[in-house]
Amino acid sequence: MNICETHFCPWDVDLRMRYSQLRYSHEGERGMIRLVAATIALTVLIGSFAFAQDATPKVQVFGGYSLLRVDHGRLTGELLDLDLQQASNPFALKNYFLDGWNAEAQYNVDHWFGIAADFGGRYGTPIIASRERTLAGLPKESTYPFLAGPVISYRTKSRFTPFAHGLFGWDRTSLGASTITGSVTSPVSVAATNYTDFAMALGGGVDCRVTRHVSVRLGQLDWYRTSIDLNKFYTNAFGGTLLHGLAIRQANLRFSAGAVLRF
Repeated sequence: MNICETHFCPWDVDLRMRYSQLRYSHEGERGMIRLVAATIALTVLIGSFAFAQDATPKVQVFGGYSLLRVDHGRLTGELLDLDLQQASNPFALKNYFLDGWNAEAQYNVDHWFGIAADFGGRYGTPIIASRERTLAGLPKESTYPFLAGPVISYRTKSRFTPFAHGLFGWDRTSLGASTITGSVTSPVSVAATNYTDFAMALGGGVDCRVTRHVSVRLGQLDWYRTSIDLNKFYTNAFGGTLLHGLAIRQANLRFSAGAVLRF
C-alpha cells in the first residue's frame, strides 16, 4: 500500500500542482495560437477584399464615339476650281469634322504602366459646294487608323483615373469614286483613291469607374498627326495637273468618349 493513500504527502501535492500548472499553460498557449491564427486569417481576408475592390485590371477594352477635326493641308476650293478648270467656281472646303467610332484594347503591366492597341473609323465629305452653288455626287472620305503604344495611368482610391498615352502606327485614308454634277462646267469624275502612311496620337483622358468591371471614358483628346501627301492623293482622285503646295503632314484633333470594360 502506498503511504500517500493513508497519510498526507507534501510531494504528491506538489506534483499535482505542477501538473495542473503545466496543463493550464498548454491550454493557454493553444488558445493564444488559435487567437493569433484567427487574427491573421481575418487580416488576410480583409486585405484581399480591399485589394479586390481597388485591383488594377489586367485588361481594359474601350469602345465609343469619335470626332476628328480634319486639317485640309492648304487645299482650297479656289485651287480645285483652277486645277479642274471649273470657271463657275463651284467648289469650297471648310473646317469640318469626321464622325465615327474608336476602339482600344489595353494590357496593364502594373499599377501605372500599360500598352494599348487603338483602331477606329471616321467618315465625312471633305469637298462641298461653294456659296449659291449646288453639287451632287460629292465624294465620301473615310479613315481607318491602327495605332499602338504606351499608356501611363494615375490610379488612386478615387473613381477617376486620368491617363496619358503616345500611340504610333498607320492611317489609311480613302476617297470614294463618284461623278460630281450640278453647278459645274462639265461633270467631274472622281477615281477611288487610297493612301496609307504613318500616324500618331499624343494625348490623354479621364476614366470614371462605375462598378468594378465598368468605367465611363468621360473624354479623350489627342493631337492626331497624319502623313498624307495631299498633292498625290487629290491628283490621283481627280487626275489632271499635279497639285502643288499642299501639306504632306496634317495636324488634326481627335476626341473620343464611351465605355470601358475592365477584366
